[in-house]
Amino acid sequence: MSLLFISNKRRTLEISAVIITAIGKFIFMDWLDWRFPFVAIAISAWVIYIIYRSRKQPGILKYWGFRTDNFKKVVNMILPFGLFAVIAFAGIGIYQGTINITWHIIPILILYPIWGTIQQFLLIALTAGNLQDLKSHKLNKQVTILVAAVLFALVHYPYGWLIIGTFVLALLYGFIYLKERNIYVLGIFHGWLGGLYYYTVVNRDPFLEMFGKLFQI
Repeated sequence: MSLLFISNKRRTLEISAVIITAIGKFIFMDWLDWRFPFVAIAISAWVIYIIYRSRKQPGILKYWGFRTDNFKKVVNMILPFGLFAVIAFAGIGIYQGTINITWHIIPILILYPIWGTIQQFLLIALTAGNLQDLKSHKLNKQVTILVAAVLFALVHYPYGWLIIGTFVLALLYGFIYLKERNIYVLGIFHGWLGGLYYYTVVNRDPFLEMFGKLFQI
């Protein structure tokens, strides 16, 4: 894909904004436990930025990976890993005795891909993509993928299983993204695999964590 003109300054500012969002996650989600407000505000703010940039610079959406022309191709690339992951989740969950499937998983599998798409946009498109396409100090592709994977894993500190899972996932996603650039597929798979991972391996209920206080569940 031919590169759009994006200044190094803008690329650096976008990466900085991603880091600020990650810091906000630790403050508002982990420390203050304001999960729903943080996620809602983060999604809204970044969607506004996406719309703004798409109006200012035609072609930026496709460059970032908001495209459907290669949707099937990217699905075929990631599907074998996805099937293996689901089997592995079930096996680990059975071994640990941590499988906790409730009706809560249904809204999570519907809503989590939205948050997953934003996360992939931030960590893969804006971080890995910008690092790879910097016009100076350009990183090797493998280093770029590793840096993005480490950042993605660190965002999930201190949860060990989440750090491991997100690191492995980000390595694969980084490789696929820099090859094909499709955020939709990565976001959907992130949401579905992430949701299953919570209810099988991690033994946490993200529905209660996100909406429990809101609805006094």
